[in-house]
Amino acid sequence: MYLPRAFNEADLAALDRLAAADDFATLITVRDGAPEVSHLPLLYSRDGERVELRGHWARPNPQARHAGPALAILHGPHAYVSPGWYLDKEPAARVPTWNYAVAHLHGRLDTFDDEASLAALVDALSVRHEARVGGDWRFDSERDDLRRQLRGIVGFRFQVERIELKFKLSQNHPLGNRDSVAAQLQAQPREHSRAVAALMRERMAAPDAQD
Repeated sequence: MYLPRAFNEADLAALDRLAAADDFATLITVRDGAPEVSHLPLLYSRDGERVELRGHWARPNPQARHAGPALAILHGPHAYVSPGWYLDKEPAARVPTWNYAVAHLHGRLDTFDDEASLAALVDALSVRHEARVGGDWRFDSERDDLRRQLRGIVGFRFQVERIELKFKLSQNHPLGNRDSVAAQLQAQPREHSRAVAALMRERMAAPDAQD
């Protein structure tokens, strides 16, 4: 990922917040020179600098037969930035851009398909997402019909070895421009735009914010 110094985010707490806000990730592997891509929910955990992801594929998914190097992408909020929002630019110098937050997690996949591990994974995923929608469904390991359905999936653990965090939030502009862009984004109807504005405000409030 192209990562200019101004947009490099080193605080892993920012990664925690990205994963908590949206853990539906893009998982990429390569086999025989061809990429394979899956889009799936993940369980994220971090202990210090050690980050692990867990999830599962449908068994027929070709990626379920991949192990080894992989890339997981966590997508944060993103928003269009109009050149008219800058305070210090002449019309001829104004260009549009896009502000966003994203994480690229490089590491290694290990797969598993034993019933106990799959049941624990499915239950953990359902607990997390049922809570978000006000539901209470749980995986009942006493039910034969549910256990049989586990045969249709393959689980994985993804040990993260390298983290790239890019928070492109107009840090290459003076504070006046950033404040104006954040105000305009906050006024937009899209939730993503307001989320980007909130990230910008956080960084402008940091002690090392520069004008």
